[in-house]
Order: sequence, then C-alpha cells, then structure tokens
Amino acid sequence: MPTNFGNKLVIAISSRALFNLNDSNEVFEKHGLDAYSQYQIEHENEILEPGDAFPLVQKLLRLNERLGEPRVEVILLSRNSADTGLRVFNSIEHYGLTVSRAAFCGGESPYRYVQAFGCHLFLSTDGEDVRNALDNGVAAATLIAAKNKSDHGDQLRFAFDGDAVLFSDEAEQIFKRDGLEAFASSEKASARKPLHGGPFKAFLSALHNLQAELKGEDSPIRTALVTARSAPAHERVIRTLRAWDIRIDESLFLGGLDKGPFLRAYGADVFFDDQRQHCDSACVHVATGHVPHGVANNPVSSEES
Repeated sequence: MPTNFGNKLVIAISSRALFNLNDSNEVFEKHGLDAYSQYQIEHENEILEPGDAFPLVQKLLRLNERLGEPRVEVILLSRNSADTGLRVFNSIEHYGLTVSRAAFCGGESPYRYVQAFGCHLFLSTDGEDVRNALDNGVAAATLIAAKNKSDHGDQLRFAFDGDAVLFSDEAEQIFKRDGLEAFASSEKASARKPLHGGPFKAFLSALHNLQAELKGEDSPIRTALVTARSAPAHERVIRTLRAWDIRIDESLFLGGLDKGPFLRAYGADVFFDDQRQHCDSACVHVATGHVPHGVANNPVSSEES
C-alpha cells in the first residue's frame, strides 16, 4: 500500500497523457532523440495544449479545495530529460496546476517510480509502461481519448469494469475456458465467497475513503460499476464489495449489452476495462483506460477466443 504521502490519493500521469505532445513526438519518431531535444528547447516557452487526461487532472486537483487541504497529489512521470521537460513544467505553471513532483527519465521508462512515489494509479499513453506498472502491483491504464468531447461539470465520475479490474480474473478464467453456462453456475455456487481483489481495488478503496469525508448530495466524487455480468452472477459482486466495506454509487449489470451508451448516460470522466472491445465501444463516448490485465489479455487466450 502507498505510504509516502500518508492518507493522500496519489495519481501518476505521463507527460503525453497530460499534454498534447503529438508534434514533438513526430519529430522524435522521424529524426531521433537529438532533434527532439533541440525542438523542445527551442519551443520551451510555447505552452502545450491540454492532453487527454488534462480535464481529469483538473478535477482531481480541485478536490483539494473542497477538502481544505492537499489530500490529492498528482505526480508527473516522463521519458523526457529535465532539460527537455522544462516546457512541460512551464505549461503546468501556465494552467495553474498544483503539480510539483516529477520524474524525468531521459528516454527510459518512468514506470519504475510509481511504487517509490506510492501511487494508487498510473495513467499513460504507453502500453508497455502500463503493463510494467500493473506487474509491479499498481493500478494502471493506457488512456484512450474520447472521440466525442463532453463536459460533465465539476463532479468527478469514475466507472469501472468488474472482473480483472476491480476483482481478480478468477471468474473470467472459467468463462473463457468453459463458457457462459459454466461461469453462471460457478458464480451462483460461490455467491457468498468474496472475489479476490483486482489491480484497481486499492485505488477504489482510496476513492471511497475520500468520499466518506465528502458526504452529502453534492459529493464531488461518484463511482459506478459497469459490468457485462447479469443475474445470477450479480450476487457475488455485491457481497464482495460489502465484504470489502466499499460502497459504489451505481451498479450496472448489462448482461453483455454494449457499454458505450450507458457510460455516456452516466457521464463518466474515465472508464476502466480490461477488454479492448469494450474500450473501443466506450471511447466513442468517454475517455477510457485500457487495463491490460488478466486472461483476456493473455496472447494465447486472445488467439483462441
């Protein structure tokens, strides 16, 4: 569990998720690291446009105003060097974001610092970094931009898939191996046995703790479970959350229906799912984090399914 910041919620964000670095990244891909570094230095006083995660970061940091103290910490993790990263910090200052801690890794992957900073969540546009963070026990997702931008106000709305995200993939393994009927029978038989935690359990728990301090009808945080499960596989999920002493505001048991329209109706700021097909549906309407974890992301399993 994160310990470096006490009872803070700690979010790590890559520079390419926070800001639009497409132009400079194109320079890197076409001309190499030296040309990229020179480009960033020459443009370091030009403010970067907001990236896909920028609205989410703004809402997260506004929670500190509501709480009256800095209980949410956003940390920048970047493959830039400190020299080329000056443009990123100039942009952070321009937008008034209270981001003061960072790791600039000079071309190497920054994922190895997520545990050292005690992060609950790491958001990046680099799938390999995300996988490495997950393998090291930190909730992480590859951010996919929403195709249709929308403003849902100041309330921060998270949505989560269940199996292989909030919960382990133990039930999903049965579904992949033996089919829907076997999955439903197994879940009904195990209804009173809580599922093991998945990679996002600790993050959800940290959100729940903040919500408990922000009680009231105008709570700035709202959470939803959006799962392909349906009855009779719903009971185990409900009892698992009860056993964890975690409350989720909304639970949608869709029985295989397309998740996208429901996420649009809910107004999610970001939705986390382990299966790419669900992410592709969701990102039409909302920003989406692909969580490359569990049996659905096993290459052998994917080829067989």
